[in-house]
Amino acid sequence: MHDRGAGRFGRLRVTTWRLVAATTLLIGSAPALAADYVLIRKEILVERPADTVWRRVGGFCAIADWLKLKCELVSGSGDVGSIRRLNGEIEEPMVGRTVRSYTYGQTKGAMAGFDYHGTLAVEPEGPTRARILYTITYDAARMPSDAVRKAQFERIGPRFQAAIEAMKVLAEAQP
Repeated sequence: MHDRGAGRFGRLRVTTWRLVAATTLLIGSAPALAADYVLIRKEILVERPADTVWRRVGGFCAIADWLKLKCELVSGSGDVGSIRRLNGEIEEPMVGRTVRSYTYGQTKGAMAGFDYHGTLAVEPEGPTRARILYTITYDAARMPSDAVRKAQFERIGPRFQAAIEAMKVLAEAQP
């Protein structure tokens, strides 16, 4: 009995090692997808408490105030699952939310082929200061050329920087 049991475990070990070897070969020969993703992260300090900053810039359609885009809620009330439409063409569903952040993706519009997700967050930096963080991650591999990838990176980075600078002005303005 003992020998038969050891044989089964022995076969299990051989099968497991074959599976590990096959997986290693497949992964080793596949392109590294993570290298195709681009992260743009912008942040700025604001001389206001985090809750005040979030109330002024954190609404799902507050993007109209600080990025100067037309924004309408297509569905929902500005919570997870809501969809906003920007400039009548780009649709972004909210896929995550905390007390002072939200994350969105894109389903339709001019940049739909990029497969992007963005997050706007406000973090406290003590009782009277906050940090605005705005990030976007997108798949550059879906862009047709290196020239397009470079052009989009050079377009998006400054646009997000301008957005957080505009949020800072709005957040620090007197009520």
